Amino acid sequence: MVVAYSDNILNNNSTNNAESKLPPTVLIALAVRNEGHALPWVLGQLEILNYPKDRISFWIRSDHNIDNTSAILKEWASHAKKYYHSIDLKIDEKSSGYADEESPCHWVKERFLHVMNLRQKALEKAKKVWADYLFLMDADIVIENQDLFSILIHQNKPIISPQLNVSTDSLYSNFWCGINEYGYYQRTPDYEPIVRWNKQGCFEVPMVHSVYLIDMNHVGVRKLSFKKAPPGYKGPFDDIIQFAFAAKYAGMSMHIINTEFFGHLMVPLESKDSLEDEVEQFLHIKLEMIVIEPQLRPSRFISFQRVKSSKLGFDQVYLINLIRRPERRRKMLTSLRELGIEIFILNAVDGKTLNDTYLKQLGVKQLPGYADPYHGRQMTMGEIGCFLSHFVIWKDVVDNNYRKALVFEDDVRFEIFFRQKLEKLLYECEYIVRNWDLVYLGRKRLFRKPEPDVPGTTMLVWPNYSYWTLSYIMTLEGAQKLLDADPLSKMIPVDEYIPVMFDRHPEDEWKSFFFPRNLVGLSAEPLLVYPTHYTGEAEYLSDTEDSDLIEGKEEEEDENEIAAAGLNVDSPKVEL
Repeated sequence: MVVAYSDNILNNNSTNNAESKLPPTVLIALAVRNEGHALPWVLGQLEILNYPKDRISFWIRSDHNIDNTSAILKEWASHAKKYYHSIDLKIDEKSSGYADEESPCHWVKERFLHVMNLRQKALEKAKKVWADYLFLMDADIVIENQDLFSILIHQNKPIISPQLNVSTDSLYSNFWCGINEYGYYQRTPDYEPIVRWNKQGCFEVPMVHSVYLIDMNHVGVRKLSFKKAPPGYKGPFDDIIQFAFAAKYAGMSMHIINTEFFGHLMVPLESKDSLEDEVEQFLHIKLEMIVIEPQLRPSRFISFQRVKSSKLGFDQVYLINLIRRPERRRKMLTSLRELGIEIFILNAVDGKTLNDTYLKQLGVKQLPGYADPYHGRQMTMGEIGCFLSHFVIWKDVVDNNYRKALVFEDDVRFEIFFRQKLEKLLYECEYIVRNWDLVYLGRKRLFRKPEPDVPGTTMLVWPNYSYWTLSYIMTLEGAQKLLDADPLSKMIPVDEYIPVMFDRHPEDEWKSFFFPRNLVGLSAEPLLVYPTHYTGEAEYLSDTEDSDLIEGKEEEEDENEIAAAGLNVDSPKVEL
């Protein structure tokens, strides 16, 4: 059984001796440099740990900052100090960089030495204050398990680290399963099963990094050193590899635990990368968390300004969402707020509310002879509702004379550097493919054959037959072409219709009903968005297929939720 400690005072009258003891003391050590973008959430997640705050001390050192890290740390410490046992904060405001570094992400020798010295000082501080445990973590680590300390301490290991992952599909983590005599990485058969959680438990490994708990009562602590290489060390000048060998020399084994989900970490950036790249990577981690939940909680002791929202150069940005899917709207609003994207919410046409009489009034008729390529059935009401939702947007673009628009459905996750990639893609469209009409940002490729690159571009291809309308950008001319073909009178699903209109659909009979098929359709490559869930995965649902209803919130609660998101949202009033 793992004891989950809380801030409540333990019952001193308990007859159980173990229950009457105070929880072990923990010193959290942070070396912080240019982490202003992450600190509100990193510290916020530490604040909600299920562990008594009066048994926690902080040792924080910060230097070489060119962002607002110093101001954030000072504000946080001034408000949080009364809740913790102690906060030891020192900031070097004079240093701004190393002589030979190419960017804030570049690790020169002097920086390695500096970090080793800082960690050694943290170790010495833990000894001086008789801390039971030293918890070292990078200042951009996101802890998402509130019982972290209880779980780690319960394992009773000399050095233990919670497994962290970059994203739901990345193999990068904060440990190695194999290492050679010189300290270099070796892939072993156990690594991927552990990272993927196919093999769960607490495992001894040769190296952990980025975040770990050290048992300060272990006899090996007397020999442990971050600064001094162990005798006979042949490895590279690298802080984490040298420390792994130092721990082995001290007789302190390292362990990784993955019995639960613990949180996220950042991928090391190259020296050529900028601070903006690191900010964007952290943003991507936050967006991943919005998809899988729980969401990050910023510190209540820090005041900060969010990214100012804009339409990214588009005349309008649409989000298609069913009123009865408030959980999807909530996640998308949070994601878009973090990205700084101002949107219109289009209340989607709900297939469950459609009937034959209403469709007849709209002039909706299914294409003669249409049958779903996979199921051999006619269109579902959900597919008709989806088509009408996109049709409303095309008409709104034309009616308002919008030169270009961006469309999102409500079940997408964003790739890292989304805004930068979209900006570059739009530049290539505007200046290289001047006659473009529509560009997929997310889709399902149905053919494996190669798709030709668009000459002169680095992010665009001529797409083959594709499914899905997760997200796309379009021009006024493109919207007009999609309307001019009179699709309501011969309707097929919208993700079949678009490939027909750029003449890449394999069904010649269907194509013969639409003319001219001159939509200039492109696709981002690689894609900029993907679905949050795929068919067959847990929590997957499709509103274009038969599915169970999910109870929605009351209308008043929905309006409050949208207002709280801080976005300028609305629904275009368009008659079909």
